[in-house]
Amino acid sequence: MMLYVISLGCDKNRVDTEKMLYRIRGKFSITDNILDADIIIVNTCGFISSAREESINSILEAAECKTKGKCKKLIVTGCLVQKFYSELKDQIPEVDVFLGVNDYDKLCNILDSSNDFVSCIPPCKEITGRILTTPMHYSYLKIADGCNNNCTYCTIPSIRGRYRSFKIEDLLAEAKDLIDQGVKEIILVAQDVTRYGIDLYGKYMLVELLKRLSELNLTWIRLMYCYPELVTDELIDEIAKNPKIAKYIDIPLQHVDDDILKKMNRKSTNESIILVINKLKKHNIAIRTTLMTGFPSESDDQFNKLLHFVEDSKLRHVGVFEYSDEDTPSAKIKGKVPKYVRHNRAK
Repeated sequence: MMLYVISLGCDKNRVDTEKMLYRIRGKFSITDNILDADIIIVNTCGFISSAREESINSILEAAECKTKGKCKKLIVTGCLVQKFYSELKDQIPEVDVFLGVNDYDKLCNILDSSNDFVSCIPPCKEITGRILTTPMHYSYLKIADGCNNNCTYCTIPSIRGRYRSFKIEDLLAEAKDLIDQGVKEIILVAQDVTRYGIDLYGKYMLVELLKRLSELNLTWIRLMYCYPELVTDELIDEIAKNPKIAKYIDIPLQHVDDDILKKMNRKSTNESIILVINKLKKHNIAIRTTLMTGFPSESDDQFNKLLHFVEDSKLRHVGVFEYSDEDTPSAKIKGKVPKYVRHNRAK
């Protein structure tokens, strides 16, 4: 039996795809020709409108291939399904099965619902391994799911739920398995990596996790999605002094104007952002960030403040995206910025 998989969205979604593939390992061969596939799986993203459009187009393309090729089942999973299941079910009847972000364990039973498919043993819920889809030298380690930050523009809490850290012991076991597969660099990901452990252990445990991971046979550990207000002196010191941690950090700032940050429900301020950036630069830690243009009520002066910040701060890499109205509190904020203005500011 042949399987074709399309994985869309962020690196956290990629990890979900890899664990999903592991659940059905040995039962299928993966093909790079969608017309040869007996089963097609599309793992979707539903974060913003452009991501949803890409997901829907991928589903429709897979549905068309289903009519032309060997496909017996089209399965759609992930964030788009979690948030828009009712609409998808009605509008895309070509899909045989929809699975939300908490339903991956059901995949084996779904595939076993026909005599053509062999059930997975042991039960799916006990499987924690991965089939890597990255180059073999690196992999992502998702240390938590969900988010409690409730940024006013973000749909993640409504899709993924509240922040849930994974146990250190489980993460170490997963990391060891990745190392056994040849991985040399592990990239820590979560919606907010810096918040790791507070829900599970009653205190922030990212530094402890880094120290434990550093004891393994790894070359590099890299940090992504660290919120600026939780980039502590302790964390900076660990990155600077630990030879196994890449001198790099990804901090999604979004903006630097205090009024815009407040309307975004961000916990940082212009002053605190500049302070943490200067601390990181002092230790020669490269900084990557993402910024948003055209948030509701963003004035020319507020945008110029953001622009000058980019010019002055000389960060290593800056990703920029335009604000998108979603089913979130920011959609109710007055002073919508025209699309062409959002676009020009992003450029």
